[in-house]
Amino acid sequence: MFFTQDLTTYLTNIKHNITLKIIIAICFAFQIWGAEVFAQSDDVFTIYLVRHSEKDHFSNNVSDLPLSKCGEQRAIALSSFLNDIHLDAIYSTDYTRTINTALPTADKKGIEITLYNEQDIESFLNLLLENKQNALVVGHSNTTGVLTGLLVNQEIGDIDLDVYDHIYQVLIVGKSHRHNLFKSSFECLE
Repeated sequence: MFFTQDLTTYLTNIKHNITLKIIIAICFAFQIWGAEVFAQSDDVFTIYLVRHSEKDHFSNNVSDLPLSKCGEQRAIALSSFLNDIHLDAIYSTDYTRTINTALPTADKKGIEITLYNEQDIESFLNLLLENKQNALVVGHSNTTGVLTGLLVNQEIGDIDLDVYDHIYQVLIVGKSHRHNLFKSSFECLE
């Protein structure tokens, strides 16, 4: 009886080892094949979209409010969030608050900020899709969600005026466009 149990255990282990080896071989083949497919495709890129950080409502420059202290800290936190992510381009509207939200990331990555016109979202959408670059886009409460929605062909809409923690990630693989919503864990130290 002892011999039968050992033999049964031995044969079961061999069966599991063979199954595991087959699974590993299939995964390895898929990784190689998948890497080749993606390596041959220029149609794989990711766009991160955020609303500018908190504004300084006490500033004298009411037409172009700068970032508050919390906004400056959030911009640095965004840069940390994107630290290990490869970016080819950084886009911002032509406002102090959006540019300064993008600036820590641009400085850290050595990328010049390119301005876009938030009044012409359709043209900017086409530019993003034509350039096929990993990019950060900094916009506003009434443009960031809308642009994300246009990229993935869904209705997302405006971001509430008191929400600053949304980070949209749009992954584009050929004709497939998917998005994820991350919420920043940043807390202001003011």
